[in-house]
Amino acid sequence: MKPFAYEAPTSVDQAVTLLAEKGERARPLAGGTDILVQVRRGFHNLDLLVDVKRIPELVRIDYDAEEGLTLGAAVSCAVLCEHPTLQAHYPGLLDAVSIIGGAAIQGRATLGGNLCNAAPSGDAIAAMIALGGEALVAGPEGRRLVPIASFCTAPGVTALRPGDLVVALRFAPPKPHSGAAYVRFVPRGEMDIAVAGAGAWVALSPGGTTFTDARIALSAVAPTPLYVERAAEALAGQAPGEDAYARAAEAAQEAAKPIDDMRGTAAQRQHLVGVLVKRALRAAVARAGANHAGTGMEA
Repeated sequence: MKPFAYEAPTSVDQAVTLLAEKGERARPLAGGTDILVQVRRGFHNLDLLVDVKRIPELVRIDYDAEEGLTLGAAVSCAVLCEHPTLQAHYPGLLDAVSIIGGAAIQGRATLGGNLCNAAPSGDAIAAMIALGGEALVAGPEGRRLVPIASFCTAPGVTALRPGDLVVALRFAPPKPHSGAAYVRFVPRGEMDIAVAGAGAWVALSPGGTTFTDARIALSAVAPTPLYVERAAEALAGQAPGEDAYARAAEAAQEAAKPIDDMRGTAAQRQHLVGVLVKRALRAAVARAGANHAGTGMEA
């Protein structure tokens, strides 16, 4: 591994300037659980790592009942897992955050880093897509919002431009009668990469009799985490139940483009998509019912 420079700016503007000066030969450092391994293995030829954990805006958590949730891109997963706002209002996001690595990884890993790593198997990415999340990106030309559903463009490739930095991740406030969940399949109980995963967000009518809105996202079954619009469309106006879940699962299976690799076969992944979408929908609907009963979004 060749030597590289290290900087730890204390403002977004400083970080953007440093990243822009080196272009493709610079990367932000949030938790470092991915980038340091990749640099050591020679996947990146860098001159500079820019540590962003000293920037206050990147380590804040803000929640407003009308504006929603803003998570600093460098907040650790360990902090997120213990945060009462996420536990009360965004348990579908915590489903994914809580299974990213073990305790040591959780203490460093971040949602911003997980997103920018752009792994097809990214658990948190699929969960954030299901929640309709957006990334607040700062760059040499100013700030912009990028839908997380279109953020990853290929394995390990994102919509970021040279000099760009993900500052925060934004999520709308929970709607009444709504709920979300993320589930995955792994060969082992922990510290493994998903063979397949599915995230679901649903909104129900006031009586809970029909779906009024939905989003379905998949992980590890396409070149990028996948938003499946047709699966959501299959639920529109339908009553929650196994028939509706089966239609959404079938649409998700049609959208998936799995491959064979050391963790599983394409056929196995295709089957798992159907199983996991149904499980995610059941859990999301259960949470929507709990929300309807006035007990928050927790199942």
